[in-house]
Amino acid sequence: MSIKWKLAQNLELKWWRNYLRKQPISSYLQKKHAYWQRVLGLIQLQLPNKARVLDAGCGPAGIFLIMEEQKVVAIDPLLNQYEEQLAHFKTAWYPQVDFRAHKLEALSSNQKFDFVFCLNVINHVEDLDLVLDRFKTVLVPGGKLILSVDSHRFPLLKRIFQLLPGDVLHPHQFSWEDYKTKLQQRGFQIEQELLLKSTRIFDYWILEAQLRPGL
Repeated sequence: MSIKWKLAQNLELKWWRNYLRKQPISSYLQKKHAYWQRVLGLIQLQLPNKARVLDAGCGPAGIFLIMEEQKVVAIDPLLNQYEEQLAHFKTAWYPQVDFRAHKLEALSSNQKFDFVFCLNVINHVEDLDLVLDRFKTVLVPGGKLILSVDSHRFPLLKRIFQLLPGDVLHPHQFSWEDYKTKLQQRGFQIEQELLLKSTRIFDYWILEAQLRPGL
């Protein structure tokens, strides 16, 4: 485990504690529920009942919140800490979800999914390329990956952030084209991409990609 990634995880947990401290539990979860519904609406994605879904890097209020008819596995290395330290997350509230506290790099090909959601997560992982390889392994042929991430707008700033620890919460600093290229190299076909928000340094994108059959 790299020191850089371990530091990022510790800061991630601290961020959640500070952020949720002033958030009423019920209203916060209602807002997150509505937010995830809007996300699915934006990409016009309807999930079939009984679809096998992976919420990769789910956090304490991931898209698993709105999945009551699907077969959901939710993975995050900090799940145990979230349950112990955050009043806003208890696994018992979601009996339909199979929660697993481990790194995304440890995903096993023994279980297959129709959909993988990786939302606001991919730049938090320790080994980005390995995680993308794992997504390819666990998706069924023709399965879909829904990925969102903040990406650099300017090559010079991207390079500066890569060289200097200006954003320790996010070990990986790439452009949107970088992320798309990594997916296409693994046999993913980008079906749609939406720019959700633009700031001075980063653009926030979401995409839907399909794993081409036979790969």
